[in-house]
Amino acid sequence: MVAVTAMFVIISVFSGLEDLNKDLISNLHADLTIKSSAGKTLKNLPKIEDLLKKNKDITSFSRVIEEKVYINYNGKGDIAYLRGVDSAYTVVNPINKDVFYGSYPSFDYSNEVLMENSLDNRLSIPIASSKDYATIFMPKPGLGIINKEDDIYNKKDILVTGIFPGKDQLDSYIISPIELTEQLLNLPKNSAYQIVIKLKNPENADIVKGKLLSTLGKGIDIKTKEEENAAFWKMINTEKLFIYLIFALVIFITTFNLAGAIIILQLDKKEQARSLISLGFPLSHLRRIYFYTGVLIVISGIISGLILGTALCYFQLFTEFFKANETLPFPVKIVGKNYIIVAVTASLFGFIISWVFSKISKEYITKN
Repeated sequence: MVAVTAMFVIISVFSGLEDLNKDLISNLHADLTIKSSAGKTLKNLPKIEDLLKKNKDITSFSRVIEEKVYINYNGKGDIAYLRGVDSAYTVVNPINKDVFYGSYPSFDYSNEVLMENSLDNRLSIPIASSKDYATIFMPKPGLGIINKEDDIYNKKDILVTGIFPGKDQLDSYIISPIELTEQLLNLPKNSAYQIVIKLKNPENADIVKGKLLSTLGKGIDIKTKEEENAAFWKMINTEKLFIYLIFALVIFITTFNLAGAIIILQLDKKEQARSLISLGFPLSHLRRIYFYTGVLIVISGIISGLILGTALCYFQLFTEFFKANETLPFPVKIVGKNYIIVAVTASLFGFIISWVFSKISKEYITKN
């Protein structure tokens, strides 16, 4: 019971961590992302947009240009990621709902930006102040001799209109109108490094991806949200697998208590067993009694363990008593498959141990 409870609670915590991590990266990647497989800039953009508009599985899409920049304000400088987006970006990624101070850029001016909280704190940039502008520097590509400052980089003054929390995934990010990135990179209007897509049903991402790849042809690379974070999810799944194996080992070791219980039962009921054998009771039926006794112990332990584990999970969900740090409670999610995983693991080990240790010999019973 204790082992099953522990395993169920830990696996439920990992299920909660998966949801927590999905929430943390929800404002980093869209359901689908279209990129060029050769170079940064997408080619034949009008054709791609026309095909996306006709696709009934797509709710909305947005053009994005993202580059690393240097930002300076009042003598303080830092490296940041400038993500230029069009006005449809908030439909794909409602990051405007995360703004906790100021407001989302109106897109009336290309130099109005939204800044991540920790970056703004490091630079101490006032919000929505018409007198305080920070400066963004974008290195110019190319070769040749540098004769003056303008040969090194393009620069633009920006006005910070609002602040959003980065949640460790969008740390040092600046969200701006895509026109600003086009100007800094000397790109023509209506350019894009990638197109981010919001689907009507995100669960069909792989199916829609296959259809788009066959339609758009060569030179295009499409990734789902999971593929964009492949390394991250691989790490999470690996940790979950090792935790499962550790607790499976704990349950396996615990089931040897069951072996001890069956052996004690055999010793305690040895006289009764001898009488039954003398009266013609089949040895196979006696073995079955011991086996069923073990099975009954296993089943009762699994059921009571799952009930106790569920109660602890609901206690954490409603009270948030156990905390990972001062502000973050341990996330818990009760999932049906976790019941199956724990029950099957405990049943497998329990039934094997019960079967092995119920195989008593006739000589063992009849021996004085």
